[in-house]
Amino acid sequence: MSLTQQLFLTLREKILSQQLLVGSRLPASRILAKDLGVSRNTVNSVYEQLRAEGYVNSREGSGFYISEQLPQFDRSPHIAKGKPVQDWPPLSDYGHQLLKRSGGHGSKPKDIANLPFSVGLPDFQAFPIKIWQQLIRRHSDRPVLMGYHSYQGYAPLRNALADYLNVSRGLKCRPEQIVITQGAQQGLALCAQLLMNPGDTALVEEPGYSGARKALISNGINLQAVTHGDNGINIGALSEGEYRLLCCTPTHQYPMGGILTASERLQLLQWAERNRCWIVEDDYDSEFHYYSQPIAAMAGMAERTPVIYMGSFSKTLLPGLRLGYLVVPEHLVGVFVEAKAFSGGETPLLTQAVVADFIEEGHFYRHLRRSRKLYQQKWEHMQRLCEKHLAGIMTPVAQSAGMHLALVFNHQQVDDRKVCQEFAMKGFGGSPLSSYYHSSRSQKGLVLGFANTSEGERVKGIKTLSQLL
Repeated sequence: MSLTQQLFLTLREKILSQQLLVGSRLPASRILAKDLGVSRNTVNSVYEQLRAEGYVNSREGSGFYISEQLPQFDRSPHIAKGKPVQDWPPLSDYGHQLLKRSGGHGSKPKDIANLPFSVGLPDFQAFPIKIWQQLIRRHSDRPVLMGYHSYQGYAPLRNALADYLNVSRGLKCRPEQIVITQGAQQGLALCAQLLMNPGDTALVEEPGYSGARKALISNGINLQAVTHGDNGINIGALSEGEYRLLCCTPTHQYPMGGILTASERLQLLQWAERNRCWIVEDDYDSEFHYYSQPIAAMAGMAERTPVIYMGSFSKTLLPGLRLGYLVVPEHLVGVFVEAKAFSGGETPLLTQAVVADFIEEGHFYRHLRRSRKLYQQKWEHMQRLCEKHLAGIMTPVAQSAGMHLALVFNHQQVDDRKVCQEFAMKGFGGSPLSSYYHSSRSQKGLVLGFANTSEGERVKGIKTLSQLL
């Protein structure tokens, strides 16, 4: 065949097999001719033939684009097929486990994950974006931030964090004890890898943070659920035994919202010391208490306690930063840094530098004060809306803290997962309460994030939920 015929059939096959997608632009004739070592007239001739037969459309001054309606009479050319999927090399046991849990699908699409009432989103409109952009511009051309640095984290950020945690959360840590991570999830994964062996048993809150369960399960850890009490994890339900690790959220139980008292925290520390069990303290939403001062973190309540303190900037700043931190005992800093180097490498330096200045210059504290007042107003509004539109249908678990509200169905026969799906189709987010349970004995309800909602979205969303139910 001539070069023209060869090129025409090749492009036609790529179009019909969707290697060239509908609406995509073909290369300029001059560029394609140069790349293929043929004359430009040959390429132009092929493009015109494709247009004449309906495979591409021409746009004046722009070029040729794959047609949205291909010729009906044509069929995709035969493409050689390999073996069936079931005959391909298998996944690992871990891969099979994830495939089974996901049902073959990935996580929520971004547009679904960021709907009004989606859990874990701060108020983006309230974020001081102009100040943030100024700090980015300040650091964006610094050569020192363009290369490699430290697996442990940017020193100015660790210094700023140590000052903040010691003052606001009652810790007694030094910058050398802080390890910067790619979000809280990497911190949890490091704890699972370094503090436990496959087959060991960890204790998790029920209901509790699913991210902790995922991090532990992915490392071959067995889970045992601890029930929820009035203020959070039920201290009385903890038995003596061979446990290596306990994950908990004492400052704002996730997702039910309880706050452990100081005496309960001391009891929990004493239990951990008796049983030689590590505690991973996830200080979730500690900054957002509306009617009382937050109680000091467990990690700062006694000297030399077996506590790993964990936090992140996902709720206080932006989840897109993927920036978290661990405060670990000094004798374990080296191994945590080494494990981070093995599994994830360095945390982006530019982001760390911007956050460090954001804290040092006082913007972080001012932003927290404004957010605390704003979220309190939104929380009170949510309470009023639920009392007005969901009375007799759902009962709020009223805790005056945090960025979300948990609601329990009065009739537990309701399928909360199905309700969430139908609510999402109406344009609203949220999570089924049953998804926070490890065992099958779960409560049914919804967890609704209110921080990133406007007044109108809250009114419309709660009314829509009432009508849906």
